[in-house]
Amino acid sequence: MPTQRQSAADALFEIVEGQQGYFTAKQAAEVGFLLGSQAHHVKAGNWVRVERGIYRLARFPRSMEEQYVIYSLWSRNRAGEPVGVYSHETALSIHDLSDANPSKLHMTVPPNFRRTASTPEVLVLHRAQLAEGDVERRQGFAVTRPIRTVTDIAALGHQEFAEQALRDGARRGVITHRQILDLRKRGGHPEWFDRMLEQYGA
Repeated sequence: MPTQRQSAADALFEIVEGQQGYFTAKQAAEVGFLLGSQAHHVKAGNWVRVERGIYRLARFPRSMEEQYVIYSLWSRNRAGEPVGVYSHETALSIHDLSDANPSKLHMTVPPNFRRTASTPEVLVLHRAQLAEGDVERRQGFAVTRPIRTVTDIAALGHQEFAEQALRDGARRGVITHRQILDLRKRGGHPEWFDRMLEQYGA
């Protein structure tokens, strides 16, 4: 809620600064905007509706990463908290770890994730319980860390992408020797991936 000296508009702006200009109707209501007033603000040109229950401040600067924020907000749970984490080919693209250029956005959600609204066509949902150490927080969205991303790609059998990501990640230092050794010890990988880990973890 806004402080006594802070208007609802100021409080909302503080929220959208961390979400690249985007917010939910619930977030707007929590800082003092009346529920049901969204149409008024859209008509007045202050807000832009981008998805059901998701808006952008019209005058906020546009971002190259804004689509990640939009669908992160779509993935909110009943408490209004986003739980989706970009993963697989999309995470490779975000980390610039391969030539992957997916036409859809891959997102991992908890196994019990449910939404009454249909899943947007641009999203491919994977279900898994991610550890906090597997997740990297960005401005307004989350993405799996490089080592977890490579593991997910390998589990799908994408050898070319997995090797390119492992090689580039090790060269750039975003995948460490220790992470590769820990992954080898964990086991349970396809044989071709074990050989790859041995090569880059040597």
